[in-house]
Amino acid sequence: MQDAEAILKRITELIQAKNWTALRELMRGRPAPDVTALMTDMDKAERVLLFRILPREDASAVFSHLEPPVRDELIRELTGEETRRLLSDLRPDDRTELLSEMPGQATQRLVNFLSPADLKETRWLLGYPEESVGRLMTPDYVAVRPDWTVAHALEHIRNRGRDSETVDVVYVTDPSWKLVDAVELRKFILAEPASVVRDMMDYSYTSLPAFDDREKAVELIQRYDLVALPVVDSEGVLLGIVTVDDVMDVAQEETTEDFQKTAAVSPLRQSYSESGIWSLYGRRIVWLAALLGVNLAAAGVIALYEETLTSAITLAFFIPLLMGSGGNVGTQSATLIVRALAVGDVDADRWLWAVGRELVVGIALGLTLGIMGWTLGLFKGGMQIAWVVGAAMVAVVIVTNLIGALVPFLLSKLGFDPAVASSPLITSVSDVTCLTIYFAIATRYVVPG
Repeated sequence: MQDAEAILKRITELIQAKNWTALRELMRGRPAPDVTALMTDMDKAERVLLFRILPREDASAVFSHLEPPVRDELIRELTGEETRRLLSDLRPDDRTELLSEMPGQATQRLVNFLSPADLKETRWLLGYPEESVGRLMTPDYVAVRPDWTVAHALEHIRNRGRDSETVDVVYVTDPSWKLVDAVELRKFILAEPASVVRDMMDYSYTSLPAFDDREKAVELIQRYDLVALPVVDSEGVLLGIVTVDDVMDVAQEETTEDFQKTAAVSPLRQSYSESGIWSLYGRRIVWLAALLGVNLAAAGVIALYEETLTSAITLAFFIPLLMGSGGNVGTQSATLIVRALAVGDVDADRWLWAVGRELVVGIALGLTLGIMGWTLGLFKGGMQIAWVVGAAMVAVVIVTNLIGALVPFLLSKLGFDPAVASSPLITSVSDVTCLTIYFAIATRYVVPG
């Protein structure tokens, strides 16, 4: 942190002295994420000046790492020629992301700066659904033919690799551009120049349709430890590639979204620091109002069993204990299932297997906590209360554990995000279930009749 502060101070001194040569030398060779972090902490005027002295190849990399508000502010300060040059230097996927996130009028203004070739490419990428792999891919890749010699292929890679997002993997296509294999670059380097590409092929590769959800790309790249994933159309024609750096950004966004959903917050469109007060209010109030209705049901259960509670006031002591245990168990189960579904560890078709496992776990947890509840009931209210609390604890834990396991699968089957099975939702449903079970048992065994 101290180093960053010292660099910022030095940058300010050089800008005030208008020593652009020294400033350019200070920035030379610095990684794009580090320069981005420095620019974020600068005021607008200094940020624009620093950006303008960056070399073209560095400027586009730095720009792609900036947060949307800073990026939008910066582009408004650039001249038309600077904007044209920046958009031309951006990777197609980064350019598409920029245009898709900006307001309509701003997008139209920027589109006017694109060359005919870039405009055609950008419109093509923007034509895919917003959350699809097609929006994420870049058409800049290297492809060779199966019947080429390795020497010919390497020459082609040298010529085309400069414009490619990555050359770690070289794709093999037939004359109609259908993907037939993906070969690591190291195989080309180690092969004899006179050998044929087909001799290195094993026809073992993983690809993804352009219209699939981008979360599928995250899953496949993580599962197979890939640096890039080829994207194809319905006939297997290679359209582009998705690289691991883009997938990491998606994974972070999806994880953030799931965290917010599990806290019963509608996903924020911007980061927390960039969201306004009314936006934060609006994203939370809907869920809180809905959960209030569920909590009213819990209050209704207590009112329904008022006679039972009046006949043995000691029962009230154990209400928070049972409700807390039921909510905690249900949340644990839901969290495990939601995460397993998210990472592909369990799919929706195996719901019966997963619920069966949670039933066994729930019985074990219920018996353990039931014994503890029985002991507390014995000291607080005697043998009769002990059996009621112990039996209720066993039943509550088993049932809420099953609820926590079943709700994510049910939401998945209905086409909703399982993350909606949030802690507040599961806790509220568990509260109603807990009170119903507890008072039903108490009414049967405590109220004189």
